[in-house]
Formats: sequence, C-alpha cells, structure tokens
Amino acid sequence: MGFRIMAKGERKIRVLIAKVGLDGHDRGAKVIVRALRDSGMEVLYTGIRQTPEMVVETAIQEDVGIIGLSSLSGAHMSLFPKVTRLLRERKADDILVIGGGIIPEEDKDQLIKEGVIEIFGPGTSLKTIVEYIREKVLG
Repeated sequence: MGFRIMAKGERKIRVLIAKVGLDGHDRGAKVIVRALRDSGMEVLYTGIRQTPEMVVETAIQEDVGIIGLSSLSGAHMSLFPKVTRLLRERKADDILVIGGGIIPEEDKDQLIKEGVIEIFGPGTSLKTIVEYIREKVLG
C-alpha cells in the first residue's frame, strides 16, 4: 500500500478496531485493520456486535493507545459517547477514540464534544487515517 514501515526502535502503536452495536457489516473495518497492520501498527479487531462495555474492557486489558469505532447502523450517537464515558469512568481516558462509518456531518461536532477525537467517513484515504493515528499517538 505504500505506507511507511516503523523505524527500528520506534514505539509500536496498539489499536483496537471495534464494531459496536447490532451493525453486522464489517468490510470497511477489515480494510482499516489491514491498512493499519501494513503500516506497522499492532491491531486487534473485536469483530461485530460488540457492546461499549466489551470494547472498553478489551482496550484496557490489551493496553491500546487508540480505539477505532465503526458504525453503519445509525447508532453512533448513543454508542460512541458511551465508549468515551466508560473510558472516563474507568480512568482510561488517555485511550483515544476515533470513529468511522456512515455518520452524518451534523453529528460530528456532538461526537467530538463527547470525546471522540475524529470522525472518518467513506472515501477517506487509508493513508490519511494511518498518518492521523501516528500523529495523535506518537505526537
């Protein structure tokens, strides 16, 4: 894909990609998983139909730096904020949260206010997502 491979000694980025809610369509999430792995990140994919509680528990146990949530079902306004709230409650709000999927433009500002740091919609280049995660996690 042409992504930069990690330099020797560079800290490995650990990412959790999760499909929350009843959304069963995960092709896009799997494409993201492959792109992140190809770029040298360590990626855990939870599969479909995860609850916010399951996602947060896995993220904490696996010591990830960032969670990527995917939603195509329209439940993003309840599920994404629940993940960020649970992270705060568990004192794990140093774990960053990004979102992707079919998310209307008018919902993005509210999701950002709720603690999601960025939303990536259909058509976002994989390189853009990889570079964004690198910048946010590694600084």
